Amino acid sequence: MLKIGIIGAGTVGTALATKLNEKGYKIVAVADCTRNSAEKLASSIAGCKAVEHNQDVADAADFVFITTPDSVIPVIASGLRWHKGQSVVHCSGADSTEVLQPARRTGADVGVFHPLQTFASVKQAIDNIPGSTFAIEAEEPLLTTLKQMSDALNGKWIELKPEDKVMYHAAAVIASNYMVTLVKLADDLWQTFGIPREQATQALLPLLKGTLNNIANVGIPQCLTGPIARGDTVTVKKHLESLKKEAPDVLSTYCELGLQTIPIALAKGKIDEDKAAELRALLKTGFQNKSNTKVSVDEHVTK
Repeated sequence: MLKIGIIGAGTVGTALATKLNEKGYKIVAVADCTRNSAEKLASSIAGCKAVEHNQDVADAADFVFITTPDSVIPVIASGLRWHKGQSVVHCSGADSTEVLQPARRTGADVGVFHPLQTFASVKQAIDNIPGSTFAIEAEEPLLTTLKQMSDALNGKWIELKPEDKVMYHAAAVIASNYMVTLVKLADDLWQTFGIPREQATQALLPLLKGTLNNIANVGIPQCLTGPIARGDTVTVKKHLESLKKEAPDVLSTYCELGLQTIPIALAKGKIDEDKAAELRALLKTGFQNKSNTKVSVDEHVTK
């Protein structure tokens, strides 16, 4: 049976070790810069030991997951003694197998196994990792092993080339991290009419969930709704005027997102090129003379 070791007992390492163990994989050793984290993970998995040094993991396991912060991966790869036939896999979204070259030079098989998922806490990571898509980069026979792990976790997998990784990760950041930013900006706007942030977020959540459901069930571009989807220049103009007055710091973001939305509206077929040109001209005015006032959203809220 494959003996798996974990270097890095954070959210990803803990979630992978926990769920793979549940599927019958043998987790034999774990190390972390924080001893308590390693011991906590090891204590939850029968037969797993918390070890003091990363090299102890490399010596005990024939398959090692490096689940540390990205900047640490090359340090670990170059600082340990690997051996022929061993598998060394990191879980970075942006880095390719290039950072594992020191391990590859010793004869080890190297790969990437990145869960396309957001992990805000260990518990949430354990709950969310099953069913995720895993971005895989490896050569055979490790490639098949990683695909089997994805299947065991009820996930889907995609194969990426080294040159694909950064764009893949940028897409993930836009879809996940910047959604948080967009909700924060929407919350800020609600505060201009006196609604606290927590209440604003709770009010917007059903809308967000409905949008995600539409994306899943109807698909892009048909799921697009709102003023740009229907070519409603009157409403867009009202938005621009209000943002210019009340939240000038958000104006350019609104306009840029609107410009990026016009091609989706065209693809949906509810507007024509003439209406698209009208919308573009209107939104481009948002980048010019955003406001004569210097009051930002945050400043407005503190008045």
